[in-house]
Amino acid sequence: MRYLLVDRILEWKTGEQMAGVKNVAMTEDFLEFHFPRNPIMPGVLLLEALLQLAGWLEAASSDFQRWFLPHSVRKCMFYGFAHPGDTVELEVRAQAAQDPSRRSFEGVCSVLRTKRVVAEFEGEAIPLAHVEDPAEQQRMFHLLTRRGPMK
Repeated sequence: MRYLLVDRILEWKTGEQMAGVKNVAMTEDFLEFHFPRNPIMPGVLLLEALLQLAGWLEAASSDFQRWFLPHSVRKCMFYGFAHPGDTVELEVRAQAAQDPSRRSFEGVCSVLRTKRVVAEFEGEAIPLAHVEDPAEQQRMFHLLTRRGPMK
């Protein structure tokens, strides 16, 4: 099973930052058991949404030649929950990495401008073609940014 956890990309600055949203719907299958009668989006999936957004930033910044592959989470703080009906605001910012082959990011998930997750993570940029079809990912990016279908 694969979760696509970025529902819309709102803005980005090439190589620097990207903002998007994840809408938490009551029909999400992970809510069925997390937790019965008190559904919340698992914190690790909020972190995964940030990692995916970093992937989109790397792809958009490289003309869909690269994708971000995470290796480690240096720091992750959880401050609250995301419930069904919430719109989770996602933001990632590229940080300076000591090694030029590495990528480093800081990410924040918020609901109504209240922090839910703050994380710092790093990894590497890999060829997008090693994990996905670049043309298909570019089409998906156009849908996520509401730029319409690519011709």
